[in-house]
Amino acid sequence: MTSDMCRQRLFNLQQKGRSAMQKEPQTVFIEYLNKKGLNITPQRRAIVETFLETEGHFTAEQLAEYVRKRVPEIGMSTVYRTLKLLIDSGVADCLDLGENVSMYEHAYGHNHHDHLVCTQCGKRVEFVCDALERRQEVLAANNGYTLTRHRVVLYGICSECQEKGIPTA
Repeated sequence: MTSDMCRQRLFNLQQKGRSAMQKEPQTVFIEYLNKKGLNITPQRRAIVETFLETEGHFTAEQLAEYVRKRVPEIGMSTVYRTLKLLIDSGVADCLDLGENVSMYEHAYGHNHHDHLVCTQCGKRVEFVCDALERRQEVLAANNGYTLTRHRVVLYGICSECQEKGIPTA
């Protein structure tokens, strides 16, 4: 693919397009809870507010640390259960980095993107490739599928680690 066909864009996470949203993410989450017959408990509210205030990628443990600045007694099981609800509601997404490491990020109101992940240092790069997006649609259609969502995570060794002499194979 040429650079014209596949352009890489790093996103400024502070400026992602929320203007295209019709509802606030917290409203989407509360409506989801209501449909499921669940309540927005004070603990869930603290987790959701902290999640929405935290940009970028972070682990459940990091989120719990941030939440504990507000609610010191919050438990990890509550954080994990709330993150699952955030994912199921479409407000959050989870990126599996392998080796039992998952990172969470905002999904609702943020542009779709894919990821490059360094297997040595964990560096993550967000990118958009129009040619890759079109090819996925063609592959799905050729196999009788209509795509409803997808995730692409490419693993490799970043240039900084390569410069340090870490082997690429």
